[in-house]
Amino acid sequence: MAQTDDIPIVAVDGGGTSCRFALLHAGRRHEAKLGGANVMTDCDRAIRTIRDGISGLAAEAGLGETGLARAVAYLGLAGVRSEDLARRVAGALAVGKVLVEDDRPSTVVAAFGSGDGTVAGIGTGSFVARQREGAISALGGWGFHLGDEASGAWLGRLALARCLHAIDGICAPSPLTDSLLAEFGDRPDRMMEFARDARPAEFGRFAPRVIEAAAAGDANGRVLMQRGADYIMDAARALGWQPGEALCLAGGIGPHYREYLPAEAAGAVTAPRGSTLDGALELAGRLAAGALEPMR
Repeated sequence: MAQTDDIPIVAVDGGGTSCRFALLHAGRRHEAKLGGANVMTDCDRAIRTIRDGISGLAAEAGLGETGLARAVAYLGLAGVRSEDLARRVAGALAVGKVLVEDDRPSTVVAAFGSGDGTVAGIGTGSFVARQREGAISALGGWGFHLGDEASGAWLGRLALARCLHAIDGICAPSPLTDSLLAEFGDRPDRMMEFARDARPAEFGRFAPRVIEAAAAGDANGRVLMQRGADYIMDAARALGWQPGEALCLAGGIGPHYREYLPAEAAGAVTAPRGSTLDGALELAGRLAAGALEPMR
């Protein structure tokens, strides 16, 4: 990545569970991690988190306001699905050049660089994207209420719903549903009260329980994991994925779906070249070099 010592380069990888920051200046890379920054769920809170993270790294790197005002920043944020939302975030930052996008480009670059392949970015939220000869096509990422299939939040919500299905006799109970229901005092009304106000990240905290239960053979856990894997395959095929083409399962949840994919897909799974923060930093470098157009 091209960089000159006198221009600070900032990268932000913002998700529903955590927000990670990197600042490259004078040959040194500084990093930080804060809480979630989902601009769709709570934009004001996300902006505060982003500003705190950038200012904290600037202080660590010895940059004053003047130094930060010369910085070039690229932000890949979950939930940015409109120009207005991106510009709202960009306008709140005290940096020189800035580009705010959703987290799909940075995830694709982290997975394949400029190479071809399909990536399923599965964390608190989800999307699937395919890069072919430098062009990126993507689907999903519509947020918790209308999408985010296979995501941690989706798994957690469906796991609680599965508990209610077990109560209703639609499916058989299992150790997973029994343990989740017990967490609410074996009272479905308490589970409903939680679900009414819970944020995606709060649903997402149940996802590891689903993953672990499924790995141990829990029938309900395996049903949910298979549904998530089926969605990933439907999405990948809709984008044109073919057997033999690289498939990357990214994010905190993504890699756990490999064993539920069909053999031709599981055999095509490749590890990402770097983290999504690395991808955002590479895009920040392209922005600094003039290969990308800043928002201001």
